[in-house]
Amino acid sequence: MPISVGERAPDFTLPGTGGRDYSLAEHRGRPVVLVFYPGDHTPVCTKQLQTYRNDIGQFDALGAQVLAISPQSVESHEGFSAAHGFPFPLLADTDKAVAEAYGILGPLGFYRRSVFVVDAEGVVRYVHRAVAGLTFRPTAELVAAVKRAGQRA
Repeated sequence: MPISVGERAPDFTLPGTGGRDYSLAEHRGRPVVLVFYPGDHTPVCTKQLQTYRNDIGQFDALGAQVLAISPQSVESHEGFSAAHGFPFPLLADTDKAVAEAYGILGPLGFYRRSVFVVDAEGVVRYVHRAVAGLTFRPTAELVAAVKRAGQRA
C-alpha cells in the first residue's frame, strides 16, 4: 500500500554523495523534501535537479532539507553532482527498497518521478507520484507544501 498524506514517512538510511550515509531520522525537527528521480544524467532529471539547485535558497529559508534519491550508484551520483554543483545530497537506492517503501516503483520496477514533503515530526504532508516522468513539480508548489507542513507540525 503506497504511503499517503498523514502517514509516518518510512525511515531509511542510504549511502550518498559526500562519502557518507544519510537517514531520514537525522533530519527530524525540520521539514524534508524527498525527490525521487529516475536517473542521473538524463534530460528531465538534470533539469529538475538544476531547478531545485537554483532555487535552494527558498528551501533553506524554510529550514527544509532536500534529499534526492535514485537507483544509480554513489559513484554515478558523485559525477552527476560534480558536473552540476548540486548543494543537496544524492542518495543511492540501488536495491530500490526505499522506492518500494514509498510506493513509487512503476511498471517493470522503474522509478516514477515523485516528491514527498515530510514535516518536522516525520509525517508525510505532500505526495506527488508522476504517471509519466516528462515533467516535474515546480519549486513554488514544493515551497508551499513545506510552508503548509510547518503550520501543521
